[in-house]
Amino acid sequence: MPTYWCLVTSPDNIARTRALGFTVQGIKKAHRKKAEKMQPGDRILLYATQRQAFAFTATITSPYFEDHSPIWTSDKAGEDYPFRFDITPDVVLDEVDYVPAAAMVEQMEYARKWPPQHWRLAFQGNVHVLPEHDFSLIEDAMTEVAKAPAPAAS
Repeated sequence: MPTYWCLVTSPDNIARTRALGFTVQGIKKAHRKKAEKMQPGDRILLYATQRQAFAFTATITSPYFEDHSPIWTSDKAGEDYPFRFDITPDVVLDEVDYVPAAAMVEQMEYARKWPPQHWRLAFQGNVHVLPEHDFSLIEDAMTEVAKAPAPAAS
């Protein structure tokens, strides 16, 4: 049974993962214990800070490994994302199509831990485990957006 992870990062870091073809994802050094729990077959959902929206889902395809080569950036000087794992993309949205979290939180089991007006607290920090229900709910919404035809050019 897979574990469903929500990774919180900046839109810029999501763009860096996109530039790598959605083949690898890293998490901050403070989350080694969580990285050790991440296994092939687990699913990840990326939440874009500033946009407060969901960007892509992927499946982890390797055990975690440590690599300090600079890819992702942090507001904290000298902080890197050394705990990495290979991924295969599942549902990927362009930044303009990210699914707003505000539209989903009332239906999310995970977000019920916080008062509705403070739902953003659910996405503080970098790594969270989500119930399968929430992951599926969000991924289904993302899939619908991905299938929608692009607006006709005028």
